[in-house]
Amino acid sequence: MSISEVNAPFSAEADALTLGRRIRDRRVELGLTLEQLASAVDRAASQVSAIENGKREPRLPLLRAFAHALGVTVDDLLRDEAPTERAALEIAVERAQRSSVFTSLGIQPIRVSKTTSDETLKAILALHSEVDRLNRERAATPEEARRANTVLRKEMRAKNNYFRELELEAKKLLDSVGYSGGPILQQTISDMAARLGFSLHYVHDLPHSTRSVIDKRNNRLYLGTHATGAGDARKPILQSLASIICGHTEPNSYSQFLLQRVEANYLAGAILLPEEGGVRVLSEAKASRQISMEDLRDAFGVSYEMACHRFTNLATEHLDLPVHFMKVHDSGTLIKAYENDNVVFPSDALGAYEGTTVCRQWTARTVFSATDRFSPWYQYTDTPGGSYWCTSRVEKAKEGEYSVSVGVPFSLVKWFRGRDTSHRTVSKCPDESCCRKAPNAMAQKWEGSAWPEARTPTSLLAALPTGTFPGVDSTEVYEFLEAHEAEH
Repeated sequence: MSISEVNAPFSAEADALTLGRRIRDRRVELGLTLEQLASAVDRAASQVSAIENGKREPRLPLLRAFAHALGVTVDDLLRDEAPTERAALEIAVERAQRSSVFTSLGIQPIRVSKTTSDETLKAILALHSEVDRLNRERAATPEEARRANTVLRKEMRAKNNYFRELELEAKKLLDSVGYSGGPILQQTISDMAARLGFSLHYVHDLPHSTRSVIDKRNNRLYLGTHATGAGDARKPILQSLASIICGHTEPNSYSQFLLQRVEANYLAGAILLPEEGGVRVLSEAKASRQISMEDLRDAFGVSYEMACHRFTNLATEHLDLPVHFMKVHDSGTLIKAYENDNVVFPSDALGAYEGTTVCRQWTARTVFSATDRFSPWYQYTDTPGGSYWCTSRVEKAKEGEYSVSVGVPFSLVKWFRGRDTSHRTVSKCPDESCCRKAPNAMAQKWEGSAWPEARTPTSLLAALPTGTFPGVDSTEVYEFLEAHEAEH
């Protein structure tokens, strides 16, 4: 055993509260005082008390000393379940009082003692559960979600949309399976899963509200059989494994939920289009003034959208190119956006981009009228904030068509293929005369005579999905896992 293993905490995932209660329960069972146990393990009584209360985690040598003094094994002390029903109740109350929701209330935690009745502890738990439920509902309002997303976008901009720690994790995993360059094979992804200790299972009954389900108890990753059909079958596997690699825990806020989604998508992209190879391709393209999203896509066998995402991750950090990215529905609704080149996206009062309407003159909208869908669409757009050049493509999804666009300020277009395009538009947005207001003659003719019936989005009046994982039916997931566990 190495020095690092000896000095490491007993387990990164072990429950300090449960361990502490098991030590205390066994000490009381043996009739030992706190001082006697402390003397037996050569520690101060205050240290042992902190461990019994779950406030400190013993390292492995001390854990062995406790096991020897108490006449049990280390495995006995590390069992997941509480030693008694009363201990389980006390642990639940302690967890509740240490949660961020309880802390935010500014209430002094109660000290749980032998004289605290079970009824009192159950009442505290019930109250905490209700406060937690109300907090989740409030946190999942569209307004709070949009605020959280706006904050996250600002943080991504400050980092140039480059997450060094995730790039390093991707490289570490690629090295572990002997990756040497080129597109990532499906077998390579399977090897990664095995390396992380997970087996892949394709099932026909995956819960409808999920893209995948991880069974951490049995180290299985479930994906729908549709994952082997259209689309990139590698991406959903990597997005699922990313939560394991990143050490994600159950999100306690919408902000944390959104960050986890960003990290999972980023890590999947960093594996499918590795940093070293991607930078090499882009650097060579810049040297020849032929940067192209299509070339980046084809070099690594990824989707056009992922190539564009990875370009935004690498362009500023490695090529000194500020950029912007847009994904726009054919209705004109902005779905995703990122910028660090000072382009002015449409935004709402909260500063959020997503859900707003993009100017009809921008590349992300004019591309839908292009008759040639095979070739990339290039365009210059003059805006009140400056001129920008963009490259764009139209993609299809179950929600309809959408465009994916990448752009740069006019001064940087010299590095890109398509800079000689003759397509050019002028956008005066947010001035309503640009594209939001009909010409006067047309408005005068039809105002009061037209009565369109809006195709209302189904989510317009619906509350944002709530729960630990917003939009996921937990009961359905648990029933799914129960059924499949019984099969193995």
